[in-house]
Amino acid sequence: MSSTESETTETEPMDPVDVAGESETSSATDHPPSVRLASAAPDETLLERVVAGVRGVYDPEIPLNIYDLGLIYRIDITEEGKVAIDMTLTSPMCPVAESLPGEVEMAARGVDGVFDVAIELVWDPPWGPEVMSEAARLELGIF
Repeated sequence: MSSTESETTETEPMDPVDVAGESETSSATDHPPSVRLASAAPDETLLERVVAGVRGVYDPEIPLNIYDLGLIYRIDITEEGKVAIDMTLTSPMCPVAESLPGEVEMAARGVDGVFDVAIELVWDPPWGPEVMSEAARLELGIF
């Protein structure tokens, strides 16, 4: 198990699933290119609801939600509703380094059907504008 994988996830890696009816690589659903989404939950809407919950967390310095900003690298949901999230920050010196992972955990934990949440703060790959969603880059004028 690599240092970026949560040790609380006891299942084999899951195959990526459709989110909102679009494949993971579809441009119709704007997901950051760096995110890996997977779910083994019987509720097919759980993954999209967790993503929506995480999209409700905003970076205090950049007026964008952290999902579209590309700070979320992985969301895996087990059959039992355990959610594992790998995330990063824009910088190791980020002033919200202590509070932002907790906000993400609470957002995911607040979704009906989620049993437990484990957040792993990772630094590899480092964050950069290229990991932002297309909508986020347009919002900030990065082409």
